[in-house]
Amino acid sequence: MGLKSRVKESELYKSIFRHGYSGTARNRNLTILTNVFLHLHPLELPRAALRFSYTWGLGGISFLLFLVLTVTGVLLMFYYVPDTRRAYDDMKDLEFVVPFGLFLRNLHRWAAHAMVITVWLHMLRVFLTGAYKKPRQFNWAVGVILLVSTLLLSFSGYLLPWDQIAFWAITVGTNMATATPLLGAEGPFSLVNYENDLRFMILGGRAVGQNAMLRFYVLHCLALPLVAAVFLAVHFWRVRKDRFSSPVDPGPPAESPAKASVWPHLVAREYLAMVVVLAALVAWSIVVDAPLEEIASASNTPNPAKAPWYFVGLQEMLVYFDSWIAGVVLPGMIIVGLMLIPYVDPTAGGIGVYGFRVRPYTISVFLFGFLLWVALILIGQYFRGPGWGWYWPWESWEVAKPLYEKTWSFPLWAGLLSVGGFFGGGMLLPRLLKPALFAGMSRGQYLAVMFSLLAMLALPVKMALRLLFNVHYVLVTPWFNI
Repeated sequence: MGLKSRVKESELYKSIFRHGYSGTARNRNLTILTNVFLHLHPLELPRAALRFSYTWGLGGISFLLFLVLTVTGVLLMFYYVPDTRRAYDDMKDLEFVVPFGLFLRNLHRWAAHAMVITVWLHMLRVFLTGAYKKPRQFNWAVGVILLVSTLLLSFSGYLLPWDQIAFWAITVGTNMATATPLLGAEGPFSLVNYENDLRFMILGGRAVGQNAMLRFYVLHCLALPLVAAVFLAVHFWRVRKDRFSSPVDPGPPAESPAKASVWPHLVAREYLAMVVVLAALVAWSIVVDAPLEEIASASNTPNPAKAPWYFVGLQEMLVYFDSWIAGVVLPGMIIVGLMLIPYVDPTAGGIGVYGFRVRPYTISVFLFGFLLWVALILIGQYFRGPGWGWYWPWESWEVAKPLYEKTWSFPLWAGLLSVGGFFGGGMLLPRLLKPALFAGMSRGQYLAVMFSLLAMLALPVKMALRLLFNVHYVLVTPWFNI
């Protein structure tokens, strides 16, 4: 008996690898069921779901990036103290003193940005292929929660380097909390003051300081990862229980069986995607360093001070709406609206199909909202300069523009007519002119879908009025302005 055979027949080997590698269907199933890392997979999946062009591997890549962030985050904790007197020096030590410290920080930073992007794209893919439909409605809602958790994880880690980018990004981001209705000191119907409002609770004080540093550190390293891990487990479990969605397999049964074993077909593809993504991430982290500006200073305000890029769209909306509408109401509507999609979409077909002809209306609405959000991010990131003025890419920021443009607002009667006509006409006319388009929708579904669409359409309309005609508000009331 050779050495390889003796090792495989030993009790130590059998206690770890209990079923060997024989290619029987039973053994492949046992490999999945008895492995702690694989048991969340189903035993089989539709063969068509193995196509890379169907899933793009975005769900698995997002989970891989979460693991990379967990491992690199734990390693960074060995060299970092959440103290405003030391945090910036620890960043410098990672850059110049700790072996591979700069690479480790680069890997963590770029993996965080990449995860935000892949989670967005994964949600887009799931929607375009109708994979959120029955029986997967609840898992779509879990995915929305994971999207929010991803954004908050990245946002909470933004403060930890304690440089100017971190300090002012968090300052701008948390300032929106003061406009929260009831709970914000500057929000409508406020029940609190600056000493006990929502922003004070988030920061542990009136300004970004040591208390904020400690709270963001705990959120970033403990609380939010735990929340994300729990919902990830639920998400994977529901994928297994609800089964993989898939396009219709065009091949005849004799040539292309309807089902394929997860081991080794899916696992091998996941491993290949992991290797490619890790190689790309490592290469990027070697070539491009994570930014680190001068140490944070409350007395040195950058102009413009911007939120993190994935929240800069909210900052751009502050130009067009009251802060509590742009920073609280609209984001809340986006989250609730995303969760309700599976319950208000009346179309029965289109599961597993990239087909605009199958679901033209629902895909058009979703893509409009998705691209609108991307446009807001691009505008805030690349077209807003000092004083949040509009600067074309070829214009120099050194040429000052007026800090306060002369704007005007509609009279109350005109505002009421405009808003009422926009939403009233938008609700009534489509169903009168194209009733077949909304066949199968209940009244509640129709109202929810049309209100969401009109709210999205209102944003570019308001942007055009502001940018072209300097209209500040369409409707001005004692309680809110639109």
